[in-house]
Amino acid sequence: MRAIFFGTPDIAVPALEALASIGEVVGVVCQPDRPAGRGLELRPPPVKVRALERGLEVVQPAKIRTPEFAEWIRSRDADVALVIAYGRILPAAVLTGPRRGCMNLHASLLPRLRGAAPITWAIVRGERETGISLMQMDEGCDTGPVYARHPLPIGEETTADELARELAKLAAEVVRRDLERAVIGQLVAEAQDESGATTAPILSKQDGKIDWDLPATKVHDHIRGMTSWPGAFTTSRGKRLVVLWSRVAAREGVAGGPGTVVRAAPPRRQSGDDRGGVEVACGTGSLTVLRAQVEGRKALDASELVAGRAIATGDVLGR
Repeated sequence: MRAIFFGTPDIAVPALEALASIGEVVGVVCQPDRPAGRGLELRPPPVKVRALERGLEVVQPAKIRTPEFAEWIRSRDADVALVIAYGRILPAAVLTGPRRGCMNLHASLLPRLRGAAPITWAIVRGERETGISLMQMDEGCDTGPVYARHPLPIGEETTADELARELAKLAAEVVRRDLERAVIGQLVAEAQDESGATTAPILSKQDGKIDWDLPATKVHDHIRGMTSWPGAFTTSRGKRLVVLWSRVAAREGVAGGPGTVVRAAPPRRQSGDDRGGVEVACGTGSLTVLRAQVEGRKALDASELVAGRAIATGDVLGR
């Protein structure tokens, strides 16, 4: 099986490895190198790094809707193109280039969570199950028929970063188990049920803003889902505060309006009280902030934030 691989970030690397183990990878397509770090030096995406280590041909087109790129796809003489987290919608000229077209590994149980950020939105919306769907791509956004769905539970404390790693492993298993069977026709793709479709739109930095008026469970889900990008943030004493780790504290009524710090104390282990940290009132119940980062400073445990007087009882976050 001759295959082209489309992918860019870390989550796509295990699928590339799996594809190389079952077929001949005749080309790898990923996004261009991007500036990163304080020096804004150009850094290659993880898929490019691994592909070059394997000695595979890599292309990074700035534009994919060109006759030249369509011709490059056709020249690979590929049976199929496998796509996971590439980051762009493929045009018809690319979709029809390989003999069996392009197949996508989407990180949700389609038709749920179509779009660019299914992992984050699954957690933010409090869903308890997601998975990997192997689908035939069309010109829509994750609307093509599906060959197979493989579920994966979402833990109550799982973050988006952790879930992405679990889904990356599952995607590699799906490649080994289902891809060749789909290519040779042993699996039949079924149309998606449009009545069950939901969307997972691309994220912006502003999506990370915490709404303390929500119930504590919803705020906790938001923090988990926005880790590590764009990051769940609020303000504390006029400075941006990124909340990195939290836990639902109380589910009943809490004295204080949403965003109010109702308790901010370092742990008192000598008396057996290890509850030190920052408890914040929400629309319903309260949330314990366990780790956070004040703008311009390193990430600290909540007890360190309290000891450093970055947060105190009575403060109102998000004001």
